[in-house]
Amino acid sequence: MRVIMVVIPLMLAVSAASAQQQANQDACARDVSRHCRAVMNNGDQAVLACLKEHRAKLSKACDKVLTEHGQ
Repeated sequence: MRVIMVVIPLMLAVSAASAQQQANQDACARDVSRHCRAVMNNGDQAVLACLKEHRAKLSKACDKVLTEHGQ
């Protein structure tokens, strides 16, 4: 019984983290498609570098996500 009491909050925390990650990806999806299509298959670091390179052109939502993650 004790294991279940520990696992359920852990599962909820993971779900919340997954939901937040999805929201972050959604916030930048259009910007990635618009500005970074050429590097989309080169991995997350290439996409992040591209977004940073085009920072002045990004949507407010995507810029906020980058800022919140120290980028």
